Amino acid sequence: MVNDPLLKDTRTWISELRDICEMNFDQPEEARRQIRQMQVEWRDAMEEGMLNPSNREGLESRAFRLLTCTDKEWLAWLDNLDFWKAGWKPENVGENEN
Repeated sequence: MVNDPLLKDTRTWISELRDICEMNFDQPEEARRQIRQMQVEWRDAMEEGMLNPSNREGLESRAFRLLTCTDKEWLAWLDNLDFWKAGWKPENVGENEN
């Protein structure tokens, strides 16, 4: 990994994702559009060595839930404080992602 003090840490990536969601809490489709753009940024950052694979996996796991949930579930994810913490892991991965 590149040792650059300007690189984003995990909390910064998560915070940016959360900010997009919070700013568009009442417009989930707009937030989802922006999340899809962020996914491209995450891929590029990982390819450039600025985001490690495990951090990207955590971001993608969150994005998956936000992109595939209902509008009611959307608000529940936004209010779930654990969801936004570094190190969050999905429960029942097999059930939710199949």
